[in-house]
Amino acid sequence: MASFVIEGGTKLSGEITPQGAKNEALQILCAVLITPEPVTLHKVPDIRDVNKLIELLGAMGVEVQFLGGESYRFCAKNVNIDYLETEEFRTKASSLRGSVMILGPLLARFGKAKISKPGGDKIGRRRLDTHFIGFQKLGARFLYEAETGMYHIDASQLKGAYMLLEEASVTGTANILMAAAMANGKTTIYNAACEPYLQQLCAMLNRMGAKITGVGSNLLHIEGVDSLGGTEHTMLPDMIEIGSFIGMAAMTQSEITIKDCRIDQLGLIPDTFRKMGVQMEFRGDDIFIPGQDHYEIETFIDGSIMTIADAIWPGLTPDLLSIILVMATQAKGTVLVHQKMFESRLFFVDKLIDMGAQIILCDPHRATVIGLNRQQKLKGIRMTSPDIRAGQALLIAALSAEGTSVIDNVEQIDRGYQHIDERLNALGAKIQRQ
Repeated sequence: MASFVIEGGTKLSGEITPQGAKNEALQILCAVLITPEPVTLHKVPDIRDVNKLIELLGAMGVEVQFLGGESYRFCAKNVNIDYLETEEFRTKASSLRGSVMILGPLLARFGKAKISKPGGDKIGRRRLDTHFIGFQKLGARFLYEAETGMYHIDASQLKGAYMLLEEASVTGTANILMAAAMANGKTTIYNAACEPYLQQLCAMLNRMGAKITGVGSNLLHIEGVDSLGGTEHTMLPDMIEIGSFIGMAAMTQSEITIKDCRIDQLGLIPDTFRKMGVQMEFRGDDIFIPGQDHYEIETFIDGSIMTIADAIWPGLTPDLLSIILVMATQAKGTVLVHQKMFESRLFFVDKLIDMGAQIILCDPHRATVIGLNRQQKLKGIRMTSPDIRAGQALLIAALSAEGTSVIDNVEQIDRGYQHIDERLNALGAKIQRQ
């Protein structure tokens, strides 16, 4: 188990370019299975979860060609469906939650699929009902083997259908629309997720020959086609990493330029950080964060305490609440952070309290942070990263703290952030991997 040793209290400076979007990459990589023709992808992030999915695709018989930089070419001409019967497949698929999205393209193209219960962050219960109910509405039939933990799906006669999703699941919407892309007839998905990553997947599938309309809204219409062809696609920059860099700059009083941000796709993220008192300038498609000695959390118009909560798009992504929470510890003012979508994502605050932060964990979903206006700096401690996003928040806390911090289990951070220690050291951070 690797660790980061961080010497805190150093101001950073320079330019940093965000990686390709992890959450988009997992969808797009699964989509290569839907066609026997080559698919070329750019801005593929070099992170653990993405690399494990690429490894899984290769084991399934997909030809994987690394083109250099952040580009790959995939050709799923000779997919080995029998590989899904193996213990190796069960092991690989169960270690990666994103593997569930191989189902949609496999059902569309081959009419059958199998999957073990996927893994992922331990951030509370994350049901697969949206995926499975959507497939069932398209005509798929399920068999669950309790002994092996495998789901067997027969989709030999997929037919278009109307469905109203119980939750606007991003991965669920992606999975269903990939299956519907080659179903017989028209499918309507109401209460569909409409995140930029989903819009990117729709645009890619349409270039491949799919007929998807309503892209960007929560009402998608899909006319099934007989086959899909190859294409070329470039990932968006990762909005979670962009938000993390904004919070890091504020916490460490650093002057940083974040390059090539696709600001038009960031939604509420810039305005949310402005509410937290962070100054920023848009310079073309770059975000410039000046060094700030102090930043003050806004109040509501009537003077009451600011609440920052997550919501489905176009609301604030839940993946950035940990960053908002940690940077609030050194702000001037008080904020209530309300994590509505996952019940265990605030359980890392005990480590911030040990570092000297003033935080009241109200319940598994809410934490009140009392900003100390830098009057009491955080102090370095030893801690363990519980998941990807909390791990990045703890890294930011350690960079701003007095003294040396050690973060264990940094493999969790590696799952979502590309060579983050090397990239931050290039800005002047002092991070050693051990």
